[in-house]
Amino acid sequence: MVAVVPDAPAAEIPADRSLVRRLLAHQASAIPGAARLPLRLVDEGWDNRIWRLGTAWTVRLPRRAIAAPLIEGEQRWLPTLGPRIAAASGLAVPVPVVAGRPSADFPWPWSVAAWTAGASGLAVPRTGRRTWAVPLARALGALHRIAPADHPVNPFRGVPLAMRDAGVRENLDRLAGGRLDPALVRAAGEAWTAALAQPEWSGAPVWIHGDLHPGNVIARDEGLAAIIDFGDLTAGDPAYDLAAAWLAFDRGGRADFVSATGITDDALWARARGWAAAVASMLAVRSDDRADYAALAEGTLRQLG
Repeated sequence: MVAVVPDAPAAEIPADRSLVRRLLAHQASAIPGAARLPLRLVDEGWDNRIWRLGTAWTVRLPRRAIAAPLIEGEQRWLPTLGPRIAAASGLAVPVPVVAGRPSADFPWPWSVAAWTAGASGLAVPRTGRRTWAVPLARALGALHRIAPADHPVNPFRGVPLAMRDAGVRENLDRLAGGRLDPALVRAAGEAWTAALAQPEWSGAPVWIHGDLHPGNVIARDEGLAAIIDFGDLTAGDPAYDLAAAWLAFDRGGRADFVSATGITDDALWARARGWAAAVASMLAVRSDDRADYAALAEGTLRQLG
């Protein structure tokens, strides 16, 4: 059987309700009465804990020191990038309205942003995502512009594929002989190999979301409402984000998405397909504690053939 990584790492600081209320009382003057609003924990991932504040706000706090710079990046760049994406696509982006600073109560930055009603995109079957194609393509068209020299650097996302070859091969090797259909693992390997054979991105680094998959979008009323979790925001090859063609869509939705981007660079799409294989294989190895992400991984692998 394939080896799996243990459950998500324990929180280094578990930000409980009383701590969040203290932070809001001291730093959230932009939201009148914030510390007295109802507060409910709604999600907890590897990096962040998410609370819903009242009906209009969400509070996002790092669980680990390694995630603190991700919050800083959102605080610095989303006030510029968020409105641009929203204007082009009609999709909400969680621009921080409170940029919480490290304090005696909590040593890392944290944020409050507007709450977008809806459900995780993971709850929508692939066959129901076709309406996402145009707004998502427009959002990426607005985002994928040349980034300034001081953009956040990420050694794993948007880099030349050869830099990630060893890690991707390791994941594929771990999947071989496991519970997945061997044909799916072979298809992922073939997609990755084909992507490595393409020319590298030769343009200037452009902004990329860095973690664009159905778990990081909000769906509502059979459509797409928001793109969230820009913690991995960086710059590099836009093919990394365009892997959403396989991560999010079935064949019909993918055709609509590709068409809506207006991108006809076959090498770029081959790299995007390779990145989809890389992300799916990583999720297949590491999602033993998240059935929804395991399903996303397997569904993506089935799209690669």
